[in-house]
Amino acid sequence: MIRRIVHQTTPAKSRDPLAGEKRHGPAPSPPPMWRNWLLYIGLTATLLLFFLPLGRAGSTELSYTQFVNKVAANQVKSATIDPNGAVSGTLSNGADYTTQIPVALQDTNLTQQLQEHDVQIVGKKASSNLLASIVVSLLPFLLLFGVFWYMGRRAGRQLGGGIPGLSGITGSRAKLYDEERPSTTFADIAGYDGAKREVSEVVDFLQNPDRYRRVGAVGPRGVLMVGPPGTGKTLMARAVAGQAGVPFFSVTGSSFVELFVGLGASRVRDLFASARKRAPSIIFIDEIDAIGQRRGGSLVSNDEREQTLNQLLAEMDGFDPAIGVVVIAATNRPEILDPALLRPGRFDRQVEIPLPNLRERAAILAIHVKGKQLEPDVDLDAVARGTPGFSGADLANLTNEAAIVALRAGRDKVTTDDFWEARDRVLLGRRDAANALMPAEQRAVAVHESGHALVAVYSEHADP
Repeated sequence: MIRRIVHQTTPAKSRDPLAGEKRHGPAPSPPPMWRNWLLYIGLTATLLLFFLPLGRAGSTELSYTQFVNKVAANQVKSATIDPNGAVSGTLSNGADYTTQIPVALQDTNLTQQLQEHDVQIVGKKASSNLLASIVVSLLPFLLLFGVFWYMGRRAGRQLGGGIPGLSGITGSRAKLYDEERPSTTFADIAGYDGAKREVSEVVDFLQNPDRYRRVGAVGPRGVLMVGPPGTGKTLMARAVAGQAGVPFFSVTGSSFVELFVGLGASRVRDLFASARKRAPSIIFIDEIDAIGQRRGGSLVSNDEREQTLNQLLAEMDGFDPAIGVVVIAATNRPEILDPALLRPGRFDRQVEIPLPNLRERAAILAIHVKGKQLEPDVDLDAVARGTPGFSGADLANLTNEAAIVALRAGRDKVTTDDFWEARDRVLLGRRDAANALMPAEQRAVAVHESGHALVAVYSEHADP
C-alpha cells in the first residue's frame, strides 16, 4: 500500500529575525574578584576561630594539679587570676603558662600557698562591657552565617538569570523583546499561506480588540505550532509579534523546571504577571513538551514538572482574554502533550508546519542565497528537486555549506556542483576513500534507491 504524502507550506526567513534586537535590560556584570577573596578570608577566619585555642600564643597549658605542684616547687613567678578562675602567668624559667582553677573546689588555701612561695598575684576584674563580650563570643557564628548568606545569594543569581536575591530564583527567565519589537513580519516568510491566515486572527485581535468586543467574540487565547524541527515554528511566532507590533516574551519549556520543587510554578506566575503588565503582548513557549507532558504517563513521578504544568493550565484558564495576552507554543511531539493543555480555551488553534514541498524549497533557497555570489547557470529549481525532505533550517545550512565549498576551491562564486557536494556532505558526511562502496554494494544501493524513486513517481503530490 502506497501512502499519499501531502505537503503544505513552510516559513523561510530573509534575515536574522532577531538582528538588532536586544534583551530587555543590561546584562548583569560579573561580581568583582575582591568579593571572592573576602569570602575565602572570612571562611578561613571562621575555621581558625572554631578550631584554634584562644589562649596566649606560645603558652603552656597546665592542669590544676601541675600548677599547684609547680607553685610548691617555687617554679611559678607570677599569676594573673580572673573572676572565672582562668589563670595565666610566667614560670621561673620565663615561659608562659595557662591553667584553670576548678570553681567547684573552692580552694581557699591557694592564695596562702601562692604568697608563701613569693608568687606575684594580679587580680583581673570582670569585664564591664557586656555587649563587647557577647559580640566576641558570637563572632565565629556571625562569620559563618555571613559566609552561608553570601553563598546563598551567589547561588540565587546563578539560578535566577542574574537577578539578585530570592526574586532571582523564582522570577521568570523569559527574554523580553519590548523596546525594540521583533522586526520579522509575514512578508519575510516564504509560502505558508494557510498558516498565515490562521495566525493572522491573532494579529487582528491584538491590533483591533474592540472589533471582537462589539460582536461579542473572544479572541484566540493560544496557538500551538506543530511540526518537525527546523521548519520555522519559532520564526512564525516572531512574525506574529512583529506584525502586531506588541511585546514578545520568549522562553523555553525546560527553563521552568529546576531542582527545587515550586520554582517552575513561581516562574510561570511571574511570566504571566509581566505579560499582563505589558498587554497586549505575546508569550512564546518553545519546546512546550518539556513541561506539558501527559500527567501520569510514566512510571516515575515528577512533582516539579506537574506543578509547573498545573500552574500553566491555571494561568491560561484564568486570565481574561480581553486583556490581550496570547500564548503561542511550539512542539514537534504533540502526541505526548497533556489533553488538558489542548482543550479549547487554552490552545484554540493548532497550526501544522510540515516540511516544505518543491515550490517552497525553491522559494526558501532564493531567500537564503541573497548576499552570495552565484554562477549564472545555477538553477535553484534543480537544487530544490534534489533536496526532498529538507527543512528550512537544512536549506539555510545547505547554502552556507555550498559557499564554503566554493571558498575551499578558491572560487568567489558558487556553482551547481558546489550545491551537490554540500548536499552530499550534509546527508552522508565527509567524503572518504576508505568508505568507498564495492561494486556489488553500489548495485544494491542503486536498486534500493530506484525503488524509492519509482514509488515517488506514481505517488501524487510526492516530492520528486
